[in-house]
Amino acid sequence: MERTIEQINDEVRAASAWVEPLQREIGRVIVGQKGLVDRLLVALIGNGHVLLEGVPGLAKTLTLKTLAQAAKAQFRRLQFTPDMLPADIVGTLVYNPRDGSFVTKQGPIFANLVLADEINRAPAKVQSALLEGMQERQVTIGDQTFPLPDPFLVLATQNPIEQEGTYPLPEAQVDRFMLKVVVDYPSKAEERQVLDRMATSAPPPQVQPVLDPADVLRARRVADSIYVDEKVRDYVVDVVLATRDPAAYRLDLGPFIRYGASPRATISLAVAAKAWAFLQGRGYVTPQDVKSIGMDVLRHRVVVTYEAEAENMRSEDVVARIFDAVPVP
Repeated sequence: MERTIEQINDEVRAASAWVEPLQREIGRVIVGQKGLVDRLLVALIGNGHVLLEGVPGLAKTLTLKTLAQAAKAQFRRLQFTPDMLPADIVGTLVYNPRDGSFVTKQGPIFANLVLADEINRAPAKVQSALLEGMQERQVTIGDQTFPLPDPFLVLATQNPIEQEGTYPLPEAQVDRFMLKVVVDYPSKAEERQVLDRMATSAPPPQVQPVLDPADVLRARRVADSIYVDEKVRDYVVDVVLATRDPAAYRLDLGPFIRYGASPRATISLAVAAKAWAFLQGRGYVTPQDVKSIGMDVLRHRVVVTYEAEAENMRSEDVVARIFDAVPVP
C-alpha cells in the first residue's frame, strides 16, 4: 500500500529530529559557514561527495572535523602533495620477516569522513586511487578487496590561488562529486565573532555527539522515500537538458557551453533535492528545493568555452541563466 504524503512527512520529521541540534552544536565551534554545513549534510544524506573551493583559513578542516565529532564518526585528514603514492591513501601490504607473510595495512581512506586537502596537488594516479574508492566504495590491496565504512563521505578541497605545480582534476573525475561548493570570506560581523571566539591559545570547544552513523543510514532510507511529483521530475530533466541544448529552451547560450551536464547530474540533482527537502523536514520535493541546491550540483558539470572565458562568463553564470529561463512547474 502506498503511503500518503502526510505519512512521509511524519517519517521525515521523526528521522530529521537531529538536524537542528546538530546545526546548533556545530555552530558552537564554527562561525557562519551555514551553507557549507548544510551541503555537507546533503551529501551525507544523499550518499555523495563534496568538492570544496576556497582560500586557506576558512575553517574547512575544522568544519568537517566538528561534524565527525558530532556524528560519532571516524575522521581522517589527507594532505595531498606531489610526491604521494596511491598506497599512501588506500594502504599497502607489509612484509613480516618472521614467517615470510604479508600483512595488510589499511590506509587513511578507511574512515567515515575523509578530508582530501588540496587534492589538485597530487599526481593523477593518486587522485584516481581516491576517486575509485569514492565511486566503488571499496579498495583493493594486493589480491583482497575491502569495503569502505558506511557512511563514507569525501570532502576534497581545491585552492583557487597558487595554481603552480598543481594537477587539475579532469572533467570526467570532477563529475564524480555530487556537489561543488565555493566558500567565500565571512562577513564583517562573522569575522568579529571569529576574533572574539578563536583569538586564544585554548583549543576549540568540544562538541557533544548528537547522532551516530546508524542515524545517518536511517535518514538515507527515509530520504529515498520522499515524494517527487512527475512535474518536478520533468523540471529536473529540463534543467539538465538545457545545459546540453540551450536553443531548445530559447536560450542563446550555445556559443558559451562546450559540454553540458551528464545523466549523473540528473540523478545527483534529484537525490540532492530530496536531501534538501529532508533537511527542511518535508516529505516532498518542491521546485525551490531543486533551485536551492541546483547551483552546487551543476556548476562543475557545465564546461564553458574559450569564448565564454573571453567574455568573463563563468559556469555559474550559465547555470543561473538556465534556472531563470526554464519554466517552473
